Amino acid sequence: MTEGATPCIAPRGPSPRMVGTCWRDRLKLAARGRWLLARELRRIASLPAGTAREQMSAAQRAVAERLLRHFDVDLQIQGLERLPGVPGLVIALHEGMADALCLCALPLPLRFVARREVFGWPGIGPAMQRCGHIAIDPEHGARAFRRMVREARTAIASGDHVVIFPQGTLLGIQTAFLPGAFRLAQCLDVPILPVVVTGTSRVWEHPFSARLRYGQRVSMTVMDSIGRDEVCSADARMLCLRIQREMKRVALDQAHVPPRHYEPERDGTWPGFRFELDPAWAQDQDSR
Repeated sequence: MTEGATPCIAPRGPSPRMVGTCWRDRLKLAARGRWLLARELRRIASLPAGTAREQMSAAQRAVAERLLRHFDVDLQIQGLERLPGVPGLVIALHEGMADALCLCALPLPLRFVARREVFGWPGIGPAMQRCGHIAIDPEHGARAFRRMVREARTAIASGDHVVIFPQGTLLGIQTAFLPGAFRLAQCLDVPILPVVVTGTSRVWEHPFSARLRYGQRVSMTVMDSIGRDEVCSADARMLCLRIQREMKRVALDQAHVPPRHYEPERDGTWPGFRFELDPAWAQDQDSR
């Protein structure tokens, strides 16, 4: 991924599958879970092409709520009073595929930035296309970034908030933020809303395994917005480092579900997929 390119939603891989971890989870998944997921994705994909953005957003939120309820996710949200009244860029921590479902529980119209390959997955792909989410090709560098700017500007002009995961990977809390997301906010001249989500890696472990667990607790904290004036006047790299530090501090707070940690021996090194480790992580650990 080039320096200015956009982060992706997940390491590349085949269309995901789900396998219940214990016999109760396997039974629930086989009896209703897979059917419900397929039905809800079809429900979104079959919405008429001219569906108004307000209706699209409401349908997306309703699907997320039904799936979170079925998988018995205990989603604990703090900071709803900080939600902005104007559309902008939502910067979120990323550790699991359930992050998108949890973020959709926010009363905001959202469009996600995701790798183009996700749009080709059965079920998920057609639903994402119908919702108008933004596909990117990080390997195309500056060209991919320019295209994303155009599509994100269109989304924001329609009243939607654009969601991007600046770590660009699901590997864990130690991975560093990439500055492309912050340059995007500057190009769009919009505020940034940081949202910290932890615990979703235990709901569904894709792409590290197919294991899915019911009844998991997930923490989500909406932080204070960074206004457009501050965003546009700041150095993108310095802004990236500052927000990364603040968001990870919230994620590591004892009140939050512990975040996923990257372990190379367990998770591998993902040849051909570029990610960066946060250089401050080792310093923080040494100081404790």
